[in-house]
Amino acid sequence: MTSAFLSALSGRIAERWLALLALPGLLFLAALATATLLGHEHWSDMERLRDRLDALAASPASGSAGTVVLAAAGVLAGAAVIGAAAQSLGAGVELLWCAEPRGPLLRYLTDRRARRWHAADEAFRTALVAAGRARIEGAADADRLIGLAERRHADRARMGPAPPRHPFAMGDRLAAPGQRLWRAHGLDLAAAWPHLWLLAADGTRAELQAARFRLTSAARLCAWGVGYLVLALWWWPAALAGAVALTSGVRRGRAAADAFAELTEALADLHLRDLAAALGVACEGSVDRELGERLTRVLRKETGAA
Repeated sequence: MTSAFLSALSGRIAERWLALLALPGLLFLAALATATLLGHEHWSDMERLRDRLDALAASPASGSAGTVVLAAAGVLAGAAVIGAAAQSLGAGVELLWCAEPRGPLLRYLTDRRARRWHAADEAFRTALVAAGRARIEGAADADRLIGLAERRHADRARMGPAPPRHPFAMGDRLAAPGQRLWRAHGLDLAAAWPHLWLLAADGTRAELQAARFRLTSAARLCAWGVGYLVLALWWWPAALAGAVALTSGVRRGRAAADAFAELTEALADLHLRDLAAALGVACEGSVDRELGERLTRVLRKETGAA
């Protein structure tokens, strides 16, 4: 039984390594070799590439089994190293998405997003007032103005429900559950989260972990995109792959951040009473601000919390 378990575990690890590191790394190595052989001047010269491959295949060293094994091992090791580097860079991208506006560049990005949000909010409010007046007065273009107000509201909603506080949309989205729970119930989500996680059912944890993994995967995809954009300095077609990967990674990151934030807030909403019961905090009736503040004092280990 132990042998079967270890065999299955090693199989999963090998499969995960192959999917996350080896295959993307091999693809990048192939692009790197192509960029080295062709460059900008011969970027589409497949004949030149084929001749180089034929020359390698015809070399005496290619007939040696030991040389082939060593070359294959070197390629796999290089792919793994490149994959590990992309994974580390992806972790940096994820941290950047959630970064606070510290430093001139991040503050500039935050201020720029805030100006755009306020402009969209002003446009929505202006359209809403015009639509309300037209509806009251029975104007002929009332329906058009109402539709315009709805579109302006959608434009603002795409930027976020509140003025941005982070350089990137993912940071605002991930911070939103904690801010809303603090405003509504006085609950410190950061202090409550480990306890809520332990109270959650296995299916709920699996959903949260899947959403979290999708966010990490999106950041890693952006890291691969950056790598291909750097490679485009020597072979410009790599820029196409880099742009596609970067755009897709950002879109996936926003969707994953939305899903994770919604699941996080839902978990807190559904288990606040369970958390109070587990901590011995009396909870009568619906969840209110008094309960949230008492839970926060208990979780922060503040004196007189009971």
